[in-house]
Amino acid sequence: MEFLTLVNYYEQLEATTKRLEMRDILIQLFKEAELEEIDKIAYLTLGTLYPAYVGIELGVAEKLAIRALKMVTGFDESKIEELLNKIGDLGQVAENILSQKKSQLVLFTQPLSVLDVYNKLDKVAKMSGEGAIENKVKTLAGLLAQAQPKEAKYIIRLLTGKMRLGVADMTIIDAVSMLFGGTKEAREVFERAYNISSDIGIVVREAKKSGIDGARSIKLSIGRPARPMLAERLSDSKEILEKLGGRGLAEYKYDGERLQIHKNDSDIIIFSRRQENITHQFPDVVERCRSRLRARKAIVECEAVAVEPDTGDMLPFQELMHRRRKYDVEKAAQLYPVSLFFFDALLINDEELLDRPLLERRSILDEIVDKSEDISLTKAIEVSDPEALDRYMLKAVEDGCEGVIVKDISPRSIYTAGARGWLWIKYKRSYVSKLIDTLDLVVIGAFYGKGKRSGKFGTVLVAAYDKSMDMFRSICKVGTGFKDEDFDKLTEMLKQLAVPHKPPRVDSTMVPDVWVMPQLVLEIVGDEITLSPVHTAGFGKIAKDAGLAIRFPRFTGRYRFDKAPEDATTIDEVIEMYKSQLKVIQPKEEVEPT
Repeated sequence: MEFLTLVNYYEQLEATTKRLEMRDILIQLFKEAELEEIDKIAYLTLGTLYPAYVGIELGVAEKLAIRALKMVTGFDESKIEELLNKIGDLGQVAENILSQKKSQLVLFTQPLSVLDVYNKLDKVAKMSGEGAIENKVKTLAGLLAQAQPKEAKYIIRLLTGKMRLGVADMTIIDAVSMLFGGTKEAREVFERAYNISSDIGIVVREAKKSGIDGARSIKLSIGRPARPMLAERLSDSKEILEKLGGRGLAEYKYDGERLQIHKNDSDIIIFSRRQENITHQFPDVVERCRSRLRARKAIVECEAVAVEPDTGDMLPFQELMHRRRKYDVEKAAQLYPVSLFFFDALLINDEELLDRPLLERRSILDEIVDKSEDISLTKAIEVSDPEALDRYMLKAVEDGCEGVIVKDISPRSIYTAGARGWLWIKYKRSYVSKLIDTLDLVVIGAFYGKGKRSGKFGTVLVAAYDKSMDMFRSICKVGTGFKDEDFDKLTEMLKQLAVPHKPPRVDSTMVPDVWVMPQLVLEIVGDEITLSPVHTAGFGKIAKDAGLAIRFPRFTGRYRFDKAPEDATTIDEVIEMYKSQLKVIQPKEEVEPT
């Protein structure tokens, strides 16, 4: 496929505000793509070269891209920067100035192919060492010299990580399922293939090659993380046990970082909940798992919890942030040690365990973990009585945890990678003491501030995630809880995500000053959930002409960079929280005086 053809599809995607149109455009794109390029096209459409777990990113700063543009066009860097400040999109700047430079056309010898562009960008991403910056600039300049103006726009956007298409992984899954499966049931097969591989390229390639059978052929693999199973949330112990058929496993909910650990003989790889390779951050965990996981091959999950070196007491999640560094990692491991609490096994040796019941998986896990003070299984008990569950939850809180997760232990208690369902239910301290827990909400728009916030974004419009429709639906505006430095930080981050129209996967009747792509997740707390005629989260689910909104929302100060937007609080969770809240605040029935 010529790269210009792909760019034409990108222009169609960028122009639409309708999700179904977006899906149909992708269907036509994948239908036209050849087998050897379709995975590359999927990655490029998401603005990447590889899945997150590979850890190879373009990471080209705008200043470097500007240098490459100068080399090709002869425009002064200050002039390019001036145009960038005016237009706000370096890709559009590149198209404009290349269109002006008519003499550029004489350099064209043959059209660029998708593989030409991908391979050049891949080469740039892998350049390192002495002279790497200059080599990147020269390589990029050579690529831009071959490109037509609108091809250059998307090359620059790819380089700087600002594609602005609004396409997400599940949008691609929808298109692939419709094209190569054709039935509603087929989507489950393709989504499962993606959830256990975390690799959209593998899924589309196998689908193109062998249809739905190709998707079924994708299995768990060491070195390729599965997307984590997720939990729903409830605030009443009786309701939790009713959801689980009367009995469940109550497991401590630790305030740590979720790790997925892959072992292949002596090789250890550690992935975050967002499938990023973070092995370098945990050299101590690598050594511990190398000797204390008694299995030749394993894919297991645990919580890494920061502990006080002198006492062994568990510390808050924020203490783990000290481990996120490139240098002095060994020193950080000594200053901020962690304990590991294992809770699930996905693969042991050559046997996949996803379809085994929870207690069976946990029994196998128990056999392979060589336990001590700094490595063990999560504390857990079986419960069938609401009062016993309440007591255990309070004990977990007393021991320094957030609460408990209550898990299904029936024969249906399989591991559903990437899914959020009623097999796992969070029961946390805050549900008992407040009407509402914190919510992880996605920024979809921003409003300019006044006074000392003038010139900056002073308020953000946030949304909850509708998983059934793959949409982000507005739930409130947030303007409190931010510190002065937050306004600078938010303004910088959100300007990078700004788009000229409402993104296709966003549903909001409220119109902000600036729309942004739904990527940034913030932790929000509020007083209660109320009915709202303005916001679209859960619209029509509780009342005919109303959605749900957060009353008196406040930013907690926590940026959830560890969460993808699709991992944010869901509409279903908000509805459940609203219903649970009603049970708490409903007034007692008044009795007529006799």
